[in-house]
Amino acid sequence: MKKILKIIPLFILIIVSNRAYAQLDTLNYLKQFEANKAQYIGQPFSKLVSDMNQITPKTVWPTFEFNNKKNVEESMFKFCKKEHSFKNSIILRIVWYNEIPYSQIQYYQNKNQFYFTDEERLFYGSKIVKDIKVYRW
Repeated sequence: MKKILKIIPLFILIIVSNRAYAQLDTLNYLKQFEANKAQYIGQPFSKLVSDMNQITPKTVWPTFEFNNKKNVEESMFKFCKKEHSFKNSIILRIVWYNEIPYSQIQYYQNKNQFYFTDEERLFYGSKIVKDIKVYRW
């Protein structure tokens, strides 16, 4: 029994360190796209997503300007489960060349609960990228 009590904290430490390493790995991978954003600015979002062949966003969240909630200028693509999206998550923030009417985005939010599905991949795929930012929030 004493051995088990000694092994459990070690096992938890291994799991936590693996998760932290995976996040760091994801952040470094996505930072490459931010560093090379000149290749993606003015291009459809589908080009960026297809080049990110090692990882796919799990969720997508619109951002609004304070005085304009009818249109979305930016979207945050997160690479963790929805329940972890608000704490220490890695974000690929895309600024769109043309604002997207929130009513269009709201349809997918209601249908898929913010998850980035194949439908969202098609919807956002034709939108033109204006800027790319990658960070941990």
